[in-house]
Amino acid sequence: MTYEQVKHLQPEEFKRLCGVRPETFNQMVTVMQQAKQQLKPGRPSKLSLEDQVLMTLEYLREYRTYFHIAQTWGIYESTAYRIIRSVEDTLIRSRKFRLSGRKKLLEPEHEIEIVVVDVTETPIERPKKNQKQFYSGKKKRHTFKAQVVVNQSTQEIICTAYAKGKRHDFQLFKTSKLKFKSEIECLGDKGYQGIQQLHANSRTPQKKPRGGELNAQQKRRNRQLAQERVVGEHVNRWLKIFRILSERYRNRRRRFGLRFNLIAGLYNYELNLPQ
Repeated sequence: MTYEQVKHLQPEEFKRLCGVRPETFNQMVTVMQQAKQQLKPGRPSKLSLEDQVLMTLEYLREYRTYFHIAQTWGIYESTAYRIIRSVEDTLIRSRKFRLSGRKKLLEPEHEIEIVVVDVTETPIERPKKNQKQFYSGKKKRHTFKAQVVVNQSTQEIICTAYAKGKRHDFQLFKTSKLKFKSEIECLGDKGYQGIQQLHANSRTPQKKPRGGELNAQQKRRNRQLAQERVVGEHVNRWLKIFRILSERYRNRRRRFGLRFNLIAGLYNYELNLPQ
């Protein structure tokens, strides 16, 4: 199915197919066209730029193997790999789909009041070496962790950080060396117990004492906090409509962060589009 066959779909159907809206797709094609103009002329590709972007989104959205993608598009498996890798690199290098970065949390001109910090895990294939470092006791399998910092009011992803599955959520937060302005409130789940020592203006759920129960007021506070930080769960759900982040990750792990940031950048771009 080429771009000429899908460009007439309704916006809702196009997003169901590709994971992004037509406006986002057109911007991705524009970025590819600008990058192509800076390259030396060479042998033209069998696929148009629109088809190359569509194939990349198909790979991220459905996460089929390169072999199956190549058979669908009538090209070699190695060609499919090179095209997808080239499109990913070009898009991530452009400033259209870049995250703001952790520096935004310290800039005085940005009025961020509340941020939500959450960790999502992606299963990976069992490593040949250092298996214990990737084994998540929470998920009972080998995983790769991604920490996401979200602006609660705008739902924008500000920055990310990554670690092996064994590392605790709070330990990942400390190694990421995130710093906030003192007036920014940070909301976390139970995995961030002790975050107040690093950032006093933080809130986490009240844990049930050993052998005891929470009182009615403590339960009410926990429910209120859950309602405030549910934004982070909604963001993780949107990111994982791309199956490359929800299914078992088969590729080299060193490229996982690039792909996660690219999908997060696409998410941020669509936030600013008119509804």
